[in-house]
Amino acid sequence: MQETPFCLRVGQLLPYSMSDSNTTDFTNPSTFILLGIPGLEATHVWISIPFCTMYVIAILGNFTVLFIVKMEPSLHRPMYYFLCMLAVTDLGLSTSILPKMLSIFWFNSREIDFSACLSQMYFIHCFSVMQSGIFAAMALDRYVAICHPLRHSTILTNPTVATIGLAMVLRCGIFSLPYPFLARQWPYCRTNIIPQTLCVHMAVVNLACADTHVSSYYGLFVQFSVMGLDVIFIVVSYIQILRAIFSLPTKDARIKTFGTCGSHLFVILAFYIPRLFISLLYRVGQNVALNFHVLISNVYLLMPPMLNPIIYAVRTKQIWDRLL
Repeated sequence: MQETPFCLRVGQLLPYSMSDSNTTDFTNPSTFILLGIPGLEATHVWISIPFCTMYVIAILGNFTVLFIVKMEPSLHRPMYYFLCMLAVTDLGLSTSILPKMLSIFWFNSREIDFSACLSQMYFIHCFSVMQSGIFAAMALDRYVAICHPLRHSTILTNPTVATIGLAMVLRCGIFSLPYPFLARQWPYCRTNIIPQTLCVHMAVVNLACADTHVSSYYGLFVQFSVMGLDVIFIVVSYIQILRAIFSLPTKDARIKTFGTCGSHLFVILAFYIPRLFISLLYRVGQNVALNFHVLISNVYLLMPPMLNPIIYAVRTKQIWDRLL
């Protein structure tokens, strides 16, 4: 069992022209080879166009959100502070992935240093956990704002928001640290070819010539104990929110109140539904082509950083008005 929905079956390598020194008779190589999208090497330049576009939109969109919140005093509230945290996280996640991916697509720069590979692995998982935690914090903000509106300013004060943000940073940093440490301890004597565009945990660990169940089990532990708890917290929060909304006396009041958390719901769905789909696809789609797995996994990682600022800009009146 593998923990990440974007890990791939290493045994499905397609033919690739490399020297024998890269594939046999070595132990613990200093570099890995990222294949990119196996079988589609001839179209890498064309494939890079939508990914580059997604990256540009993510950069411009998230920096725009940060700039608008900073410049507009009326947006200096917990909801928008959490949105800024999400924007920074999205920038970090997309930047930890795209530059190396585009260097593969444009310059055929497939080699990546072992330490750099482990660093990329750490940041991918760290920012993913951070995203999930921010969604839970946003759900808390919406719960307090709708269910306890008179106490919102006293419950979610600026120091409280800062404490929540620091706790999320510490959580993602601590829970993501074992990924590279576990990957570093395994002996690698089979191959240094990763059939991916990036160094995700199980794609690297599957190359080890040792029993790596500890890495796999730890990944599952993080999925269920960290992100799983976030999902439960979000679901419980929105159950309480919906109960409060449906108890309002008029239909207009219900629609207006629900609209205040509409953008948050869209962002949550854009994050968790593709994650569920890819997880199911990986586990039951054993006959699905490897290049399709790689493409879908990359789109899943890069789509939320692009969509989040767009959704918030369009569905949040204050940001939209300020943007215009």
